[in-house]
Amino acid sequence: MREPELPDGTLGRRRGRRDRDAGPASPASRVDPAVAGPVRAAVAAHRDERGPLLPILHAIQHELGCVPADAVPVLAEELNLSRAEVHGVLTFYQDFRAEPANRNTVRICRAEACQALGAEQVYGHARDLAASAPAELTVDQVFCLGNCALGPSAEVNGRLHGRVDPARLRALLTPEPKETQHDDRVRTP
Repeated sequence: MREPELPDGTLGRRRGRRDRDAGPASPASRVDPAVAGPVRAAVAAHRDERGPLLPILHAIQHELGCVPADAVPVLAEELNLSRAEVHGVLTFYQDFRAEPANRNTVRICRAEACQALGAEQVYGHARDLAASAPAELTVDQVFCLGNCALGPSAEVNGRLHGRVDPARLRALLTPEPKETQHDDRVRTP
């Protein structure tokens, strides 16, 4: 069977969008390798999981400290998703940040149980602390940390704390002097 003749006079199948020799490069090809490398590594590690986008986003944020905007076209290309789909997931979940967090991070529960026990006061105090040292503290609000019985709850540098009031929050953010720090790790003989 003879291949159909194309308008340019050649024989063969029509070339698809990806087959074209000329044309603009994909947005993913213009991404800084310092971002593209870790993104592709995270995709490779999670590609075979069911619903891999969330684990991939968490892995990227763990590796880079955030999920930069440059990661979106790479993820879209690698996972065969639109950039809008990736961006939608990225902006829907408050756990993901576009810029690296500061040295200390505080996530304060603003759900009903914690609100009833004074979370608004704790959140206001945390915002005041962040305003006085903007490079030191990132404050986020979340709508349940799953610690309702011990509200108000806050996660300070990845560790969950209950019954947090402004004074306790300040104490949690104040580093202990080196000689009084103790090691909480379990030791085996």
